[in-house]
Amino acid sequence: MAPYIISFALAVLAWMLVVGDLVRRHRPAWHWYLVGYPVTVCRVLFTWRRVTLLNDLSVSRLPARTLIGHLLVKGDPVRPVAPRLSFPRPTRLGLTAVVRLHAGQTPATYMQAADALVHAWKVHAVRVTSPERGLVLLTAIASDPLQYPGLATAPTELLSALIGARETGGAWIMDLRLVPHWLIVGATRSGKSTLLARLITQLAPQPVALVGIDCKGGMELGLFGGRLSALATCRREAVAVLSALVVDMQERMSACRSAGVRSVWELPDTLRPVPVVVIVDEIAELYLSDGTRESRAEAEQCSTLLLRLAQLGAALGMHLVVAGQRVGSDLGSGVTALRAQLGGRICHRVNDPGTAEMTLGDLNKDAVAVAQAITAEERGVAVCTGPEGGWSRARSHLTSTGEAVVITKKYAATTPELPAVARALAAVEGNSE
Repeated sequence: MAPYIISFALAVLAWMLVVGDLVRRHRPAWHWYLVGYPVTVCRVLFTWRRVTLLNDLSVSRLPARTLIGHLLVKGDPVRPVAPRLSFPRPTRLGLTAVVRLHAGQTPATYMQAADALVHAWKVHAVRVTSPERGLVLLTAIASDPLQYPGLATAPTELLSALIGARETGGAWIMDLRLVPHWLIVGATRSGKSTLLARLITQLAPQPVALVGIDCKGGMELGLFGGRLSALATCRREAVAVLSALVVDMQERMSACRSAGVRSVWELPDTLRPVPVVVIVDEIAELYLSDGTRESRAEAEQCSTLLLRLAQLGAALGMHLVVAGQRVGSDLGSGVTALRAQLGGRICHRVNDPGTAEMTLGDLNKDAVAVAQAITAEERGVAVCTGPEGGWSRARSHLTSTGEAVVITKKYAATTPELPAVARALAAVEGNSE
């Protein structure tokens, strides 16, 4: 009888392993709730006191110094007390737990201990936030949700683009009405061009004028020329396009002033000008100079015009999406001033720490470290800012060049006209001939 029982037990175990593997691959949320969550909760509860002790998160209720007779004795704190941890609650692919801080503690100490929590709990990542004073929220992510991201969905709204999926499982949306200007950085083959293609295909069906500035001869944005209201392929053309847009912006100011409103969105539909999204690929080409007077003058003009659009354009329906492989202070003070106006930040894998620092450093130091940890195999993965001011890892949906070209050609007939910009471009082309 015993051999039969052993054989039956082994068969049941094999069946459970096979079914468990299928469930984990095809229904990861089910597998997490049924298997992963209970196991991880046990790890959290059993390792909490030890982890807090080793990472200086526990606090002794007794002083480290005491007076014995006439002697002041100093030693290690005794009887350390771990911070109070709530029972972990499950999320779709992870769990959350609230920690009550000891007096004198700050969330920064828990951010420094995040790696220790990752290894102790055997999870993919632990994010630390502080929802209110005296509390820290620990969010554990069981596995990398961006390794095989599903296709997120979101309602279509004007100037809103569904880019991909966030690490939290939600949709990654670039809402230009909410965050009017964006900075996108990434090294070669990091996914930056794919993200721009995705953005253009999302905006193509909308009544929005798309203006491209691609000083690499139009090799990237020129593929979508049918849906672009204007395309500048060199810095001289970029100066002409940006100058025309600044003049158009001043006319929009006059229209708003005459109507007694503070933005074009308060104007009646019949009077509201078409929104304009200016997409700049490889921003460094606009700021670099070969030392000649003409080159320096063009770079200064580009810097001034871009800054004016960024400072004044949001309320006037003009938006900037600036992309580049490298963004650093060595490009000039104009880049630093422009960066301050670009509230949305997206950082793919970069080749130098300075670019990650320039993109995310003024927002969150931890975001800089996470961005620098993106590997070459994680194409399309980026650290991006959120609508609430936080940050998260995200991955753009793969949009091939061929697919983007087909979509932009489909909506080419709906491309809004910008007569002033077209005239400025024609004048530059005529002078060059």
